Amino acid sequence: MITILDYSVNNLRSVQKAFEHLGHKTLVTSDPDVVAKAEKLVLPGVGAFGEAMRNMRAKDLVEPICEAASAGKYVMGVCLGMQLLLDWSEELGLNQGLGIIAGKVVKFPELEGLKVPHMGWSELDFPRESKLYSGLTKGQMTYFVHSYHVVPEDKEVIAASGFHGIPFVAGVERDNVMGAQFHPEKSSEVGLRILDNFGRL
Repeated sequence: MITILDYSVNNLRSVQKAFEHLGHKTLVTSDPDVVAKAEKLVLPGVGAFGEAMRNMRAKDLVEPICEAASAGKYVMGVCLGMQLLLDWSEELGLNQGLGIIAGKVVKFPELEGLKVPHMGWSELDFPRESKLYSGLTKGQMTYFVHSYHVVPEDKEVIAASGFHGIPFVAGVERDNVMGAQFHPEKSSEVGLRILDNFGRL
């Protein structure tokens, strides 16, 4: 069973439909007791970092998410959900994250001709083998919508990378904790492969 967190700012229904299309059972919840008992957790995300964290705190979700990660349960963040795994974000002021992966979330730099937000299809590269991105090859495309990107302290957690004016981290993985900056649920067969990889862990 894949438990999808509802913290009132995310695109959870499209993620849920994608998993169910692949044959994986899902449950959408904002109940911290249900989250504490979950086998696998997914943090989908569309919205602002600070608002998402405030909603998580209001719903008492922070502790069970962090405990699930510490206990070795599989946790996946999607788009904003991946950013929330880090220590803090500079989006709309300084906002504290879940602190599951050490690092920060910063805005794309202001470069001549660079459009922010980064929106559309972009190529991925894979600097190392990982469970989430297993079976994918360099150059495959996924769909992005984001103005901020993660900068992890430990570069070994980088499982996928992209380029938008500068190289940026497109995916992370550390043991049981993983994430995708793009939207796998909107990324055709490549995205479905990634969700299926998670569902089969």
